[in-house]
Amino acid sequence: MKTEKVITVTSPLLPDLDEFNELLKDIWNRKWLTNNGHYHQELEKALCAYLKVPYISLFTNGTLPLITALQALRITGEVITSPYSFVATTHSLWWNGIKPVFVDVDPLTGNLDPDKIEAAITPRTTAVMPVHVYGNPCDTKRIQDIADKYGLKVIYDSAHAFGVEVNGESVLNAGDMSTLSFHATKVYNTVEGGALIMHDEATKKRIDYLKNFGFAGETTVVAPGINSKMDEIRSAYGLLNLKQVDAAIEARHQVAVKYREALRGVEGIRFMEDIPGVRHNYAYFPIFIDEEKYGMTRDELYFKMKEHNVLGRRYFYPLISEFSPYKGLESARPDNLPMATQMAESVICLPMYYGLKECDIENIVTIILDITSNKVSRY
Repeated sequence: MKTEKVITVTSPLLPDLDEFNELLKDIWNRKWLTNNGHYHQELEKALCAYLKVPYISLFTNGTLPLITALQALRITGEVITSPYSFVATTHSLWWNGIKPVFVDVDPLTGNLDPDKIEAAITPRTTAVMPVHVYGNPCDTKRIQDIADKYGLKVIYDSAHAFGVEVNGESVLNAGDMSTLSFHATKVYNTVEGGALIMHDEATKKRIDYLKNFGFAGETTVVAPGINSKMDEIRSAYGLLNLKQVDAAIEARHQVAVKYREALRGVEGIRFMEDIPGVRHNYAYFPIFIDEEKYGMTRDELYFKMKEHNVLGRRYFYPLISEFSPYKGLESARPDNLPMATQMAESVICLPMYYGLKECDIENIVTIILDITSNKVSRY
């Protein structure tokens, strides 16, 4: 059953336009558009409080915090990381002249498998860069224990993990630093944007220098920095979106509940359950297709959904390790990454966003059930 409208995989959370216009008028009156202005400072304070973190530095996108964290911690040599992520994770290493070393993932979460990390450590290893995939928290304790044992830094790519907590503690406090993305596709967005979370004031000051060309004063440059500051307009937008993000997360939660109710027990479809003690943000809803049991390949389902105007996404396919800049690495061999390869070849992320209507969910589920022999009346 082809839907009349196109159902996209995500849709941005937008603040009230009238409220935003009022803040724009104030920005126009202040005539201070960037470089640690009023709304930039207010958003940093508000995010620290909401996310339960001590220090945060705002960036113009989610990739530059990764690049800057590696610079700030003076990471060199090799870094152990995941092939199952968006390419920015590994690109940040390349831009710093660092060799990525890929390690396989846990198929239940998609996260870096702690059991595989130690075997990948060499004398050149200086850090681990795990990813909280789909917002599922990594096993931060085991990763930290390994890092402490070998004297490694830990930088978490937390692009998917806005607001995620484990037993009331923010996952963003794990490791030496964590990064966030505020891209329009994320649970919380500032159109484009990102942030870096750190543990102390001195590191916060160094990060703030690095993201502003390395300036520590009007005539003093202390490091070869970059220009990656968030402007006042996006900061004001972010303040307004922060007021409604809890409602958005709960709406996403209800979408996940409906998907699970409809797809539970359907042969050949697996999805992720909530983890006890975790405050999830429901950033994504991935399903994994077993071709033999489902009666159709992942790609056949993906393109059939597309024909019906339902735009899922194959996050994350191909693996980063399969892209040309990285596929020649020894650690990129598919036989080194069997679980990541299996996930990448079977995943489809279903539409998930605040405002996804009940009728849209019904259409999506009906398409998934009706295009194979798995025809089950759920509605």
